[in-house]
Amino acid sequence: MRAQIYVQMKPLDDFVLSFFGLKEDLYKFEYKIDKQFFELFNYDEFLDASFRIDLDFVKKSTLLELHFQSDGVVTVPCDITNEPFELRLKGELDLVVKFGDEYNDDNEEVLILPHGEHQLNVAQYIYEMIVLSVPSKKTHPGIADGSLKSDILDKLEELSPNKNKKTDKIDPRWDDLKKLLIDKNK
Repeated sequence: MRAQIYVQMKPLDDFVLSFFGLKEDLYKFEYKIDKQFFELFNYDEFLDASFRIDLDFVKKSTLLELHFQSDGVVTVPCDITNEPFELRLKGELDLVVKFGDEYNDDNEEVLILPHGEHQLNVAQYIYEMIVLSVPSKKTHPGIADGSLKSDILDKLEELSPNKNKKTDKIDPRWDDLKKLLIDKNK
């Protein structure tokens, strides 16, 4: 009887760069990233995602230089209306990898790998570059140009302070308070 062994590849193995034995030169890598990539990091802010990552990898005698560029689209909910929309994101990241006695990633632009290390997983750097390129406020473009029709927008418009002003008659007590302010400023 023959035993069958199934080896399951780790999902992030595609992002491991093995630089041992490479000659000093420029190497180019391209990655396609989708929503499943972000799920591996337990990041669920994107309803959908599609990215192209270009990596220029330069091997030098004493260090490695990596230049990442990302370009893609994510589907996210609007912070105002919760309506999903596509948001274009671009990002760049430069990383220098040096070799030392022990691993150190305290500096975000310089990574120190222990002597004898021969590979580097770049998935975390790709993840951080993309997530940090997301704006703090995600607003549906239809809000700015007025093309988005939404019940939430209608309710916000109805409840806005400018709509609730009664132009008919102002309570006379407010006039007395305004006089106090004017008198105080004199």
